[in-house]
Amino acid sequence: MAKWMLYTKRADFRAIAEACGISMVLARVIRNRDVIGIEETQRFLRGSLADLYSPLLLPDMEKAVGLLCEKIRRGEAVRVIGDYDVDGICASYILMRVLSACGASADVVLPDRIKDGYGMNPRMAADAAEDGVGVILTCDNGISAVEAVRAAKEAGICVVVTDHHEVPFEEDAGGHKKYILPPADAVVDPKVRNPETGKIEYPFPEICGAVVAWKLSDLLLERLAPKMRSRLLEELLPFCALATVCDVMPLKDENRILVREGLGRIPRTENTGLRSLLLVNGLEDKAISTYHAGFVIGPCLNATGRLDNAERALALFMEDDPERALRSAQKLRELNDSRKSLTEQGVKQALQIVSDQHLLKNRVLVIYLPECHESLAGIIAGRIRERFSRPVFVLTRTEDGMAKGSGRSIEAYDMFASMTEIKELFVKFGGHKMAAGLSMREEDIPLLQKRLEETSTLQEEDLTEVVHIDMELPPSLWTFNMVEELKHLEPCGTANLKPVFAARGVRLCGLRVMGKGRNVLGFEAIDSNGEQLALTMFREADLFREKIEAARGSRAWLELLNGRADVTVNMIYHPEINEFRGRRSIRFVVKDMHF
Repeated sequence: MAKWMLYTKRADFRAIAEACGISMVLARVIRNRDVIGIEETQRFLRGSLADLYSPLLLPDMEKAVGLLCEKIRRGEAVRVIGDYDVDGICASYILMRVLSACGASADVVLPDRIKDGYGMNPRMAADAAEDGVGVILTCDNGISAVEAVRAAKEAGICVVVTDHHEVPFEEDAGGHKKYILPPADAVVDPKVRNPETGKIEYPFPEICGAVVAWKLSDLLLERLAPKMRSRLLEELLPFCALATVCDVMPLKDENRILVREGLGRIPRTENTGLRSLLLVNGLEDKAISTYHAGFVIGPCLNATGRLDNAERALALFMEDDPERALRSAQKLRELNDSRKSLTEQGVKQALQIVSDQHLLKNRVLVIYLPECHESLAGIIAGRIRERFSRPVFVLTRTEDGMAKGSGRSIEAYDMFASMTEIKELFVKFGGHKMAAGLSMREEDIPLLQKRLEETSTLQEEDLTEVVHIDMELPPSLWTFNMVEELKHLEPCGTANLKPVFAARGVRLCGLRVMGKGRNVLGFEAIDSNGEQLALTMFREADLFREKIEAARGSRAWLELLNGRADVTVNMIYHPEINEFRGRRSIRFVVKDMHF
C-alpha cells in the first residue's frame, strides 16, 4: 500500500496569489514544487525563452564553438555521432540541421543498439579516420567514451564531446571522488565540475543532450549564420521538447520553459517528418501535451532504435518529400505496435520470475530474461519498478553469449553510484541516478544480485511508494474556474507532477467496470459534504477486487457492482474537465484509495 504524505510547505500564499494573479490553491500547489517566493512563482508561470541560461555558462562551450567554427571555415568534414534513443535522435537532427545552415560538410552516425551498444566506440573512431573526417562531434554520449575518444585523437581527429550524462568517477578509500573526463579537445556537459572547486557550475544541470546541442547551435549560428539564427532556433524547439520529455528530465527551471515553448510549436511545425508522425497517430489537429510526447510520439521514435535502426527515425526528420515521409512514419508506428506486444510478453515473464524465484526478498531486483529482445530490457525494468517500488535490473543474453541489460531506479537509490561500487563485475556500464545500462559475463549474474544486496543501504521505508498530496480538499468544492486554473501548471511530468488532492469520508455506492482490458472503474459516490460525485479510476478490475475484498469482505465487490454498497474510503484524486456531446462536467480521477 502506498504511503500518503501531505505537503506542509509554508509561504505567504495570500501575498503570492495577489502578486501573481492566481488563487491561493494554485499558489500552494506551486510552492509544493519547491518554487519559493513571488519572483520564482512568476517565472514558473510566465517564464519565456529570454529567461533561459546563457550557453556560455556550459563548461568548455566557448572552446567547442571556437574549434567548430575554425574547422568549418577550413572545410574539414564533421561527423556527428549520436545515440539511438529519442534524445540522441533529436540532438543529432538539431546538429545536422544547424551544421548544414552554417555551410559545414557534415554527416551523422547513430550506433546500432545491438551491434555497437551505447554511444561512440573505437570502431567508429577508426571509420571516421578512414573516411577522412576532421572533427567528431558527439551528442547525448561521449562523456564515458574514454577509449573511443583516445583512438580518435591518436588518429589525428579533433573531438568535441557534447553530453549530459554523469561524469564517471573513481572513489578512493577516503571516499574522495576523482572524475574521469575523456581526452577530447572540448567536453561540453552540464554535469562537468570545476576542477578547482569540485562543484557543478551550470545553474541547472538537468538538461538533456538535445538541449545541450541546441545551446551549442545557438552560438554556432550567431557566428556563422546570424541571419538564420532566430528562425532556426525556434524551428528546432519541438525537438528539444520531445527529447526532454522522453529522456524523463525534470520539468522545472529552464526545462519547463523549453518544453512548454517546444510542445506549443509542434502543431505548426514545418518539419515534414514530424508532421507525418502526427498524422499517422491522429494528432494533426490536437494541442500536443507531455503525454503525447512521452507516450505516443516518443515511443515511435524509440521503437526504431529497439527493433530496427535509429537512423530510420533520424531520416524521417530529414525527409522533405511528404509521400515518403508518410510511408516512413507509418513504418515507425508499426514498429512501435510490435514493440508494445513484445514488451507485454516480457513483463509477464518477468513477473513470473519474481514470483517463482521469490525475488521480493531482495531490495534490488535482478531479473534474467535470456530470450527477451535486449532493446526492451529498460522498458520492462521500468514496468517492474513501478509494480514493486524497487530498483530493477533486467538482463538478456546477447548473440556472443554475454549478458546485457538496463536498470531503472527509485528516488532513494543512486543506481550509477551503486554500480560504480561493484564496477569490476561489468564489462561496460554507464548512466545516472535513475537509469543505467550495462554488459557483463553471463556467469556473473548471481554474483551481481549478491553484491547489489551487500552494498545496498535501502531501508524498508525506502521501498514503499510515497504519494505526495498537495492539499486536502473535498471534491464538491471544485468549480470550473478552479479546475481551469490548474492548466497553469502545465507542462506536467517528472518533478512537476499533476497535482493530487485528498478527500476523507467518501462513500462508494456503485461501480461500473469499463474498457477492453477491464481497467477503467467508474464509481457512484457521495463526498463528506453530501454531494454526489462521479469518480473514475484507471486500475485493473481484478486488482481492485482483491483490495476491497481483503478490506471489507467477499460481499463488498458484488454489492458495489449491484449499486447497493456503502463503503467509506479516503482517496487521493485529480480533478479534470470532461466534455461529452457538448456537455461539460468535472470528473474526479482517483489515484488511490484507503479503506
